[in-house]
Amino acid sequence: MVKRVLWQGLAAGAAGAAAMTLGEKAEQRLTGRPDSYVPARALERSTGMGEHHGTRSRQVNLAMHLGQGVLLGVLRSVMARVGLRGPWASAMFTVVRLTNDQIIENATGVGAPPQTWPKRELAVDVLHKSVYGFVTGAVADILAARGGPGPGQRHAAIRPGRHAGVGPLPRRDSFGRRASRSPARSGG
Repeated sequence: MVKRVLWQGLAAGAAGAAAMTLGEKAEQRLTGRPDSYVPARALERSTGMGEHHGTRSRQVNLAMHLGQGVLLGVLRSVMARVGLRGPWASAMFTVVRLTNDQIIENATGVGAPPQTWPKRELAVDVLHKSVYGFVTGAVADILAARGGPGPGQRHAAIRPGRHAGVGPLPRRDSFGRRASRSPARSGG
């Protein structure tokens, strides 16, 4: 299970990062907004690298931009594997992606809290991170669905929602072959 979640997450994160990057480049062509080198500065400071400019800075920027996206995809894969799928799960994940950026950028001193940003800049960032979150989520959900419903989905199939009278799934049905082959608990 761990290997599957890992490779599926890396693939989903790569797809999301690629979609976000393409969207950013298209938006920059339309708006004339220049590249932001905050990701490069954050990576340089968090790893102790010297700060670079020019071509080298673009390479560091891309490494941080794609690296974060690919690695965070593993978390979205875990979400999909346990049954947190669909737009609601992708919205939750988008908040995680935004939070991840802000922790790193503010901890290294290269960023500022989002509430201090100009509204347009904040809107652009949220838009691009949403593209990342939803594309990553769609890929993670498709890959996870090949293994059947997650334990949360199987639990919800018993009786949707949270109810005092519905206990947890039996441990043996949470993961594994038996749970994924049981049509009575598949939910569809």
